[in-house]
Order: sequence, then structure tokens, then C-alpha cells
Amino acid sequence: MVVTHRTVDGIDVIALAGRLVMADVPQVRQRLLETVERGGGKLILDLAEVGFMDSSGLSVLVSTFKAARLKDGEVVLLHPSPTVRSLIELTRLQQIFSIFDDENMALNRLR
Repeated sequence: MVVTHRTVDGIDVIALAGRLVMADVPQVRQRLLETVERGGGKLILDLAEVGFMDSSGLSVLVSTFKAARLKDGEVVLLHPSPTVRSLIELTRLQQIFSIFDDENMALNRLR
């Protein structure tokens, strides 16, 4: 799993690439939680390059969401692939995550 980080107007944007499965979860979770802790709690997770995610990958999203909420922040999802979007919708996580296909709209949500 490749994790890249950049900041836009004080908002952390993290792009994930690869498969988010149990083997990758500890390192990805740690990286995301550290980003939330160091930043303002506003985070965009770009999932365009995540081809597959299992339930442990979903747990990373939820734990990141909870950490951001503790800082009065928010996590939004950007460009989930059809496979990942289906999993998010199957588990009804779209009820807690805002999902965007346009980065500017996601940034405007968090500004």
C-alpha cells in the first residue's frame, strides 16, 4: 500500500494506492492517525487508486473518522473506485462519510 500526503489550505489530503487489506492495516492506520493528530482534524482520503478493500480496511476508515471527530474535524472520501464504493454502501458507511468525485468540492466541504 502506497500512502502519499499533501496539504491544501490546512487540509490534509492523503492518497492511498493498492489494496487496503489486513496485512497493510497497522501501518496505514498509524499513518492516518498521526496525520489527524498533527493536523487540524480535517482530512480528505483519496481512494481512486484503491482497487480492493476488506473489512479491516473499513475499520481504518472508521478509526480515522473517530480520531478526527475528537478534534472537531471531519474525514471525507474522494474518488472511491466502484468496488470500494459498493463496499462502503453495503456497510452503510456513506451515512457517516461524505463522498466526493471532485477534489474542489471536498475541499470546500472542509473549509
